[in-house]
This record gives sequence, C-alpha cells and structure tokens, in this order.
Amino acid sequence: MPELEPRIQKIYDQVVRRNISEPEFHQAAREVFESIGRVIAKKPEYAEASILERLCEPERQIIFRVPWVDDKGRVRINRGFRVEFNSALGPYKGGLRFHPTVTLGTVKFLGFEQIFKNALTGMPIGGGKGGSDFDPKGKSDGEVMRFCQSFMTELYRHLGEYTDVPAGDIGVGGREIGYLFGQYKRITNRYESGVLTGKGLGIGGSLVRTEATGYGLVYFAQEMLATRRESFADKKVLVSGSGNVALYAIKKAQELGADVVACSDSSGVVYDAGGLDFELLRHIKEDERGRVADYAARRGSASVYRAGDNLWTIAAETKIDIALPCATQNELNGHDAKLLIENGVIAVAEGANMPSTPEAAHAFDEAKVLFGPGKAANAGGVATSALEMQQNASRDSWSFDYTEDRLADIMRGIHVRCADTSEQYGEPGNYVLGANISGFTQVANAMLAMGLI
Repeated sequence: MPELEPRIQKIYDQVVRRNISEPEFHQAAREVFESIGRVIAKKPEYAEASILERLCEPERQIIFRVPWVDDKGRVRINRGFRVEFNSALGPYKGGLRFHPTVTLGTVKFLGFEQIFKNALTGMPIGGGKGGSDFDPKGKSDGEVMRFCQSFMTELYRHLGEYTDVPAGDIGVGGREIGYLFGQYKRITNRYESGVLTGKGLGIGGSLVRTEATGYGLVYFAQEMLATRRESFADKKVLVSGSGNVALYAIKKAQELGADVVACSDSSGVVYDAGGLDFELLRHIKEDERGRVADYAARRGSASVYRAGDNLWTIAAETKIDIALPCATQNELNGHDAKLLIENGVIAVAEGANMPSTPEAAHAFDEAKVLFGPGKAANAGGVATSALEMQQNASRDSWSFDYTEDRLADIMRGIHVRCADTSEQYGEPGNYVLGANISGFTQVANAMLAMGLI
C-alpha cells in the first residue's frame, strides 16, 4: 500500500489507537488518508483546524440492548447501534444493517464512508449508519416485527427528519422499514414521513427507491465506460450478490445490452452462460425470499449452481468485461483482481460498501482498469432517499420516470465531480482519488464555516 505522509501517518496511527479492534474502520480511514495529503498541503487551514481528526471521531455513538420475544415465547437479546458520524452538510443519513456480523467497528466504517458518499451526491445530508447483530434470515414476520418494534423503541429518541434519517441496508428492506416506521409513529404520535426512507409506496415511499442503488451503479459505470468510448452493449458481466442492489444492477445492465452471466449469495454461485433470467431471479429473491440455488433448480440445464464457490473464479473460464461487486465488504481480494485483470476486465464498479480489498483496488489502479469506488458508484440509493425526503417534506409524489431521470442526473454529477477532481490533482481517471478529495473538501469547508463543531 502507498505510504502516508508523515503528518497524515501520525493522525492515522492515532485513529487506530483510539479505535482498537476495528479493522474495517481503519481500512476505510486509510483509503481516504491516502488521497488527501496533497489537499492538506494546498490548504493548511484544514490541518490547523484539525479537520481530519474531527472527521474521524463520530459526533455521537449509540449502543443499546434490544430484547424481543421469539415465536416460542423465549426472550432473545441483540445489540443495536447507531453512529451519527457527521452532520456538517445536513441531518445524519445512512442505512440500518441487520446481520449477525454487525459490530460497532462495522457500523463506524460504513458511517465514515457515508460521509463522503453523501457529500458527493450534492444533496444536503450528513453521514451516519446503524444496525444490529440480529439475523432476519429464517425468522417469521412476527419475529421480525417484534424485533423492529423493540429496536425502534430505543432508537426513536435519537431520530428526526432534521436530525437523523435512517434507511435500509443488508437485512433491512421494505418489510423492516414498515415495522420500524409504524413503531416510530406509534410512540411519537406523529406521521413524520421524512424520518425514515425506503418506505413502501403507501406510506410515503418513493418510486425508484427499490431500484436506485443498482440502477445508479450502472449509470456510474456507464459514464466511466464512455470516457473510453465503451458501453455495456455486448459486454459480459459478473455481479456478486443477489439482493436488492445486485438484482437491479443486473436489470439495468441487461437493458443496456449487457450479458450478465452470474450472481451469488452467501451459499454459492449460479452461472448461466446464456444470461441470467432476471424475472425468475427477482421472483425467487424478492417474492419468495429464496436462494440462488432455487433459481438454478428451476432453470435446469441452462444454469450451473456451485455451492460455496467464489464468483470471481468464473473469470478463469470465460472472458469477463465488467465486474460489479454488490455483496459485502472485502469480498474481492487481490488474487481475484489479478484473475479478472488477466482475463480482460475493463471496468469494476462497486455496488457494495468497500467490497474490494486495498490490494484489489491498487491492482485495478496499476492495471489502468476503470474502477468506481463504492462511495461514488453506489451513491444512487442514498441520493434517491434524499429525493424521498424532498417528496415527504412537500407532501408530493413524483412519477417513476421523473425520479429515475433525477437519479441519472445525480449519478452523472457524481462522475463529473470525481473525474474533474482527479484531473485537477494530476491523476485523470483515478476515481478513488477524485471521490475522496471531492467529498472531503465539501465536508471540510462546511466544518470550517461553522466554527468548532
């Protein structure tokens, strides 16, 4: 990994000491630190005001107990988190993740990334994140509802449309958001639609919000490809994951002429050489809450299911042009990156938060592969959440086409900010550099303008 400038290294060492045993947070911080030394050299006022140190310390960290009762009448206990990281640009905004691997360190890394992601959208939203080590997989609707109600009974006091606005993430979809919003309304006696985003259409949700992160990812990748006079047409694509982001990345890539041949879940990989059947996959994943193994079983000989396999090894069997990692952090490592590079990948865009390890990201950079980091490429979800907040505030409801056009404009704007900034700092096409510097300067300038916050 690139060495940090001495004064930046000193701050990074302090971050590690103060946040011991939180490697994902360390990783996210270091990636930003690698980019912004040159910014601080140009603008010493950032160093004088300790902007970096302040950025790395959340404004508020909330940890709480979540007791709930399962269908057998047993009391179960989980842990809840909300890290309100930075509100210089607006109310804290970021999803809730329900997954057994969630820890404070996970939430802090996600919240830190969210600061810069939200800044890149150009919308007035700050950065935050939350969640629980609760696993909704295998739970009944009643169990999920009781957990969500208990979770919100504690969290509600920290939320508000001008304070902190959560949304969904892994394990938190429309069902969970509905239960959370219902409990918030019940406790507060207020129909405050703008306090949560990702809601169902009947309770103040926005059209396109379901599709937004996946669609936005493909829009961003499309803009990257256009810089080399390329497009999705006739390109062979791998998409990791099969949740909300992956599904709608598959759909939009196919609409643009791509041949998406594989996706995955935590149990294995499905490879469909003739191209994935999106409608069948969507039905199994969204309507039935099924697995990719179920998709393969119904597709029969048209597809192959590989239990426990690594999606990226498919690049060794067939040339892959575009990779869209949409599952989880650090899923694509240096070896996987080398395999993709050796087999002709021209673009990688992250649909998840930090799915590429530092080794993978540096390998793509050295090979001159177009690489869109998650804080830029997967910002479509939070951008559309901000559009949902606008609709809630104005008691309005926009059409699908109008909202999608707004999303496409925002993603084009993010690409322009990243591309222009990378060129300004002497590394055209380095979207990691461009995203980090552009996001950082927006937040840093707001913090300076507000004094000591």
